[in-house]
Parts: sequence; structure tokens; C-alpha cells
Amino acid sequence: MDAQKKAFKKHGFEVIFVSNKEEALSVAMSFIKPNMSVGLGGSTTVAQIGLLEYVVSLKNITLFNQYEKGISMEENTNRRRGGLLSDLYICGTNALTKNGELVNADGSGNRVAAQIFGPKKVLIVAGKNKIVDTIDDGFKRIHDIASPKNIERMNNTAIAMGKEPRYNINNIGNKFSYINGDEEGRTTIIIVDEDLGF
Repeated sequence: MDAQKKAFKKHGFEVIFVSNKEEALSVAMSFIKPNMSVGLGGSTTVAQIGLLEYVVSLKNITLFNQYEKGISMEENTNRRRGGLLSDLYICGTNALTKNGELVNADGSGNRVAAQIFGPKKVLIVAGKNKIVDTIDDGFKRIHDIASPKNIERMNNTAIAMGKEPRYNINNIGNKFSYINGDEEGRTTIIIVDEDLGF
């Protein structure tokens, strides 16, 4: 654990290890302050620990919530853009290398863009299942694990809404990123000792 913290610190990332979802939620909540603006990136993990439900319930922040039901595509896009200039951006990651790097794929690109530049602070929540040995293993994890599960999830959502399923391995992730570091203090990663997300 100490070795991993040092590996991430070398790349400018702060890492907080927690035992379970409940502890992850408690730690994540401490980053959210009154009157701040908060952006969201797609993350099953953020929903699983209860953080998405928590931020949506808050009345004392400005939340750029593109997942709100009933909004137009134009409003959805505007909220994604707003999130890129937020005080705090909350998201997950597809893979973390043991050497302290982030590997991601994204559909529209707002999540990888925010991880790279824009929001003042980035808070990433990840289960232990996201940890891989190398960058190549990270991209392999995206192709073999994260993409198929997200394709199934998104196509099932489309079917439930009476739409045609349209996602496949070729269009689920259009933007890819490998992040070797960030300015110190900008990105905090909460690693949960549970399997979470895809």
C-alpha cells in the first residue's frame, strides 16, 4: 500500500485507500463544499458507492448533471461543457497501473478531457479491480472487460427506452487517454478494497 502511494505521488496523484463503499462515500463527501460547482463523468463506481445520489440531493452546490432525466441533448452537452470548468470533477477510471498511471476510454470525451485539464480539482473513485500491472494491461482491460460490460449496459438502457441498441466494440470508446501525471494536489484517487464498476 505504501509503495503504491509512493508510485502515485511520484506522478502528482494523491491516493487514499479505503476498505469499503461506505468509507469511500464518507471520504468523497469531505471534498464537496457549499457553493462549489461540481461536474460529473460517467461512472458506475460513483453510483455504486452512493456518491451520485448524494451530490444530486445537495441544494447548496451548482451541479452539472448531464444524467438528469428529461433534459434535451443540447442541455446534456451544455452540462458536460460546464463540468469541464467546475471546482470539482467527480468520475471513475477504467484502469490504474501499479506504477501510478491512469488509462481511460471515453465516448464523448468529457471525462478524459476533465482528467487532463479544466476542473480545479478531480476526484476519482476506483475499485481494486481497476488496478493493472502495465499501460498495455490497462488498454487490454478496457477492450476485454470495461467495453463489453458498458456495451451491454448501454444497449439494455436503449432497449428499455424503446430505442435500437447501437453500441458495439468499435464505437463505445472514441477517445483514449494515458495520463502519466498531474500537477500536485489537483487529482485525488480513492481506491476501494472492493470490486466496483467496469
